[in-house]
Amino acid sequence: MSRARQTVTLTADLIILTIREGVLCVLLVERENEPFRGRLALPGGFLRGDEALEETAARELGEETGLDAGELTLHQVGVYSAPGRDPRRPRVVTCAYLAVAPDLPIPVAGTDARAARWLPVAEVGAGQLAFDHERILGDGVDLARTLLQFSTVATAFCGPEFTIAELREVYEAVWGVVLDKPNFHRKVTDADGFVVPTGGKRPSVNGRPSALYRAGGAAELAPPMMRSRFGA
Repeated sequence: MSRARQTVTLTADLIILTIREGVLCVLLVERENEPFRGRLALPGGFLRGDEALEETAARELGEETGLDAGELTLHQVGVYSAPGRDPRRPRVVTCAYLAVAPDLPIPVAGTDARAARWLPVAEVGAGQLAFDHERILGDGVDLARTLLQFSTVATAFCGPEFTIAELREVYEAVWGVVLDKPNFHRKVTDADGFVVPTGGKRPSVNGRPSALYRAGGAAELAPPMMRSRFGA
C-alpha cells in the first residue's frame, strides 16, 4: 500500500560555541513566540526563497550574532527529522550547523527572540531547551570535541595571536579535562602546520613573557591530538 506524500518544511539551527573566561558557552535565545514561548532554544530559522540550507545558517548567524559567516567555518552536525519534533508544521526537518569563534560579545536578540545570552554548556539542564535542541546541542558539542582531535579548529576559538597556554585552555574547556602542560606544548608544536610562531611575545605579570603564535595553514592535524593520549 502506498502512503500519501508529505510536505516537508526545512530549517537550519545553529550551535554557536565560544569560550568566555575559560568556560565553554553556547548561544541561546529566549523564544518570543509560541510554541515554547519563554523557553531557551538554539538560534535558527526557516529556509527562505531560493536559499540553500548553508545560506540559511549563514543568515541566521549574522542575524543572531552580527558575525559574518564568511569569516567562520560552519560544520554540519546532522539532520533531524523525527515526526512531531516541531509542532508548528506537520513535518519540519532541520539541519544543524556548528560554528565556533573566540570570546564573542554579548549577543543582541533577533526579531523572534525576547533575549539572547551565552550560557555555559555545563549549565544547560535536561528539559531546559525547546524542541529537540538538547539533543542537537549534545551532538554539536560531541562534534566539537571530535574536531579538536583531528582538525585545527581549536585555533578558531582563539584570537589572531595566542599563546600555547591559551590554546590549551580551549582543549581543557571543550574536553572538560586538565592537560599536562609540557606534553600539550610538545604535541602542538610538533603537529605539522597547526601553529606558527609570530616572533612576538605577550608580557606576563608573574613570569617570563609568553611566545605568541597564529594559526598555521593545515586543516587536519598530523598527528591527531587524541584525548586518550592525554589521559582524558
